[in-house]
Amino acid sequence: MQKDIYERIISFLLGASWAIVLFGALITFKTFFILGLALAISLTIFFIIVALFFILALDAFLVNKKRLQEAQKQTKILEEIYKDKIS
Repeated sequence: MQKDIYERIISFLLGASWAIVLFGALITFKTFFILGLALAISLTIFFIIVALFFILALDAFLVNKKRLQEAQKQTKILEEIYKDKIS
């Protein structure tokens, strides 16, 4: 099945977001490690939670797009059934 440009962009952004989460967590930990282990771990966990929220939002866009496409298909089928019943 061919993906439209919207799905390709969202898929690319999802992949890039996972890379940002992994490398960002590492960079955050290394940056704040000099201030203490507890602070570094807590800030890294906070960073991961915020980044995962954005990944979840991107995934929700993709799911809603698919839901809209399915609703449009169902509407088209229902309109055809309605036309056949009327005639």
